[in-house]
Amino acid sequence: MKALISVYDKTGVIEFARSLQKVGMDLVSTGGTYQALKDAGLKVQQVSDLTGFPEILGGRVKTLHPVVYGGILARRDQDDHIEQLSSLNMDRIDLVAVNLYPFAATIARPDVTLEDALENIDIGGPTMLRAAAKNFPFVSVVVDPSDYSWVAEGLIAGDLDLEHRRKLAQKAFQHVAYYDTMISRYLEGSGDKFGEYITLGYEKLYDLRYGENPHQEAAFYKEAMPSIGVAGSTQLHGKELSYNNILDADAAWRAVSDFSEPAVAVIKHTNACGLAVHEDQAQAYQMAFDGDPISAFGGIVAFNREVTVETAQAMRQIFYEIVLAPAFNSDALEILKKKKDLRILELGNGNGVDTGDLEVRQVLGGLLAQTPDKLDEEPENWQVVTEHKPTEQQWSDLVFAWKAVKHIKSNDIVVVKGKKLLGMGAGQPNRITSVNLALKAAGKEAHGSILASDAFFPFADGVEAAAEGGIGVLVQPGGSIRDSEVIDAANRLGVAMVFTGVRHFRH
Repeated sequence: MKALISVYDKTGVIEFARSLQKVGMDLVSTGGTYQALKDAGLKVQQVSDLTGFPEILGGRVKTLHPVVYGGILARRDQDDHIEQLSSLNMDRIDLVAVNLYPFAATIARPDVTLEDALENIDIGGPTMLRAAAKNFPFVSVVVDPSDYSWVAEGLIAGDLDLEHRRKLAQKAFQHVAYYDTMISRYLEGSGDKFGEYITLGYEKLYDLRYGENPHQEAAFYKEAMPSIGVAGSTQLHGKELSYNNILDADAAWRAVSDFSEPAVAVIKHTNACGLAVHEDQAQAYQMAFDGDPISAFGGIVAFNREVTVETAQAMRQIFYEIVLAPAFNSDALEILKKKKDLRILELGNGNGVDTGDLEVRQVLGGLLAQTPDKLDEEPENWQVVTEHKPTEQQWSDLVFAWKAVKHIKSNDIVVVKGKKLLGMGAGQPNRITSVNLALKAAGKEAHGSILASDAFFPFADGVEAAAEGGIGVLVQPGGSIRDSEVIDAANRLGVAMVFTGVRHFRH
């Protein structure tokens, strides 16, 4: 019996190799693995000695040889297979332990070149894994060092049965698929994102206690490519995150990442119930909190700047589930850590929202893919369609409102003044209900404020309700067959209205 070992990650491989020798397996290896085993005092044969053919092309070709693949792929229950091995003087290979070149770590380097990336695409490793996994009824394949211990114990006890080998084979195929997905995503570049096939690669970060509800099982995965957002965060304090926590934290980070100014978002059920920008972060926080103090309780708070001591002090009296930011002042962190259960997430200053990637959502039996809802901060292409024109201050609030409306479930309406969210109506079946909800939340502060709608007003009733509530300017995409009626109503009621030409549905 032979075991072929060729690993980049050498964690635990010496102990595993010793266990294999205890059960009578001869060791065969390549390059650095061969040297590590030999230096540990283990008897090991080089693959080049097994094949009678040297490594070539600077190590690019080591194991791609019939002696290797014949030994792996021969069916032990087929007499002609065994006879061919014997006639060709080939030995069976009964165990393959392989892990692959560090492609993900290589492409994560900021200075990586195409040549570096290509040289870290493993060819022989995935081929051996696939061959061994295909022949799992007779061959054990080990790709994960965390499996060494139980595989060795099973071999020593003589109970590494077919089901165990099936489990190892599934893991090997999954690992190779994940590896190939990373390579495909890297080579994709700026080409066509909607090819004939789409493969997604994710690595499990950890299991969750449950999903959206206690009877649902759940886990959290990160993308194959270098992770951003909450998946790339570091938890500095607090109990473990829940499924709903992660959804809300993602919504919060997306909201503040849309602003170049210091921004604060308070999120509840993935909707922004508080949102504000101000050069003074503590002031921005207070403005966001004041937008809806009742809903803020038990919410998620996100910042797009390092959290200051003054901001941490302002948050002391309120219960929040999570606070997340690119960084935390050390004294601010100590203040926040006094709350035992508060989850504190640090995302790093370079951890923004990658708007060049695809967004995917699962439906029964399928998957939807789209490019992200990118947002142009400057309103050069917006059109004032009414007799009344927004003031300079209102234009500033218009831009803020149009960013805010993007982060609330449709049909949605936001009311804004002074770069502060005053009220919102979210997820309603009809737009007029969202208008009324947003105005009710804003109260008297709605007078002279900005109202933004994520999609066009299909009727004039939304404009009429807004004007009655004291709104000074409306911003919406336009595009309804009744646009003229809506514009006429705005002119009649003395409010300004701007068409953006862009819709921001968020289902």
